[in-house]
Amino acid sequence: MQTQELISIASQVRRDILRMVHGCQSGHPGGSLGCTDLLVGLYFEAMNLKLNSSNDQVVFNMSGLGEDVFFLSNGHISPVLYSVLARKGYFPVKELSTFRKINSRLQGHPTPHEHLEGIRIASGSLGQGLSVAIGVAQAKKLNNDSSVVYCLMGDGEQNEGQVWEAAMYAPHHKVDNLIAFIDVNGQQIDGPTEKIMNNRDLQMKYEAFGWKVLHVDGNDMAELQKCLKDAKNLLGNETPIMVLMKSEMGAGVDFMMGSHKWHGVAPNDLQLEEALNQLSETLGDY
Repeated sequence: MQTQELISIASQVRRDILRMVHGCQSGHPGGSLGCTDLLVGLYFEAMNLKLNSSNDQVVFNMSGLGEDVFFLSNGHISPVLYSVLARKGYFPVKELSTFRKINSRLQGHPTPHEHLEGIRIASGSLGQGLSVAIGVAQAKKLNNDSSVVYCLMGDGEQNEGQVWEAAMYAPHHKVDNLIAFIDVNGQQIDGPTEKIMNNRDLQMKYEAFGWKVLHVDGNDMAELQKCLKDAKNLLGNETPIMVLMKSEMGAGVDFMMGSHKWHGVAPNDLQLEEALNQLSETLGDY
């Protein structure tokens, strides 16, 4: 897919995120907006997904055999995942209007509730996603399945000890069909990461554990496309891949950018209008 097409889809996804969070006055817009370009690049270009041969629609298989799979570890940014899944055809776009509402499948943190297509695990308890992704990657190797496992974590999530157990495990066991990302936006719920619990040099840490580390601007679609291709070309060399993705919290909406204050705050009516005026409606609002 051409870069401009992906940028157009990302604009609509950002509109979805804002409207979803505003609609229930709850949720996490900042990180969702910052990671929009990555998830659009993954689902609409990089990932090999199962499609129905008759209508080219996505077919969801809970086992993930024979297709690339993605795990969102920082599950609080569920709005971006739900929007991308709906826009890709996993479930009706109109269902986005039920986000965080009573009896909705689209809970605040993703869960495979009532067979929600595209969701394989519950996430939200930070620190667990990388372990799950590693386990699925190993299962794929045991099943002679050559497809790829992707995982996204937050930089604040690196405070969790389980992340570092998983980080040691993957290189030791030569899990080389895994591409993980850390959203390095420098913000977490209580403030800047360097003040809450400084991650210091993540590249040095992951390399010391045995990972191959790449860097990318997470809000530059063309650079993301190249990085995703480069990462896939490095697979199969007995080494897992970690991509340190520098992003801007609230990317796409000027008054939300760069502050932890929009980590978990919904826009009011006037703020929603101002934000939507900065983003093109490219696929039609739900």
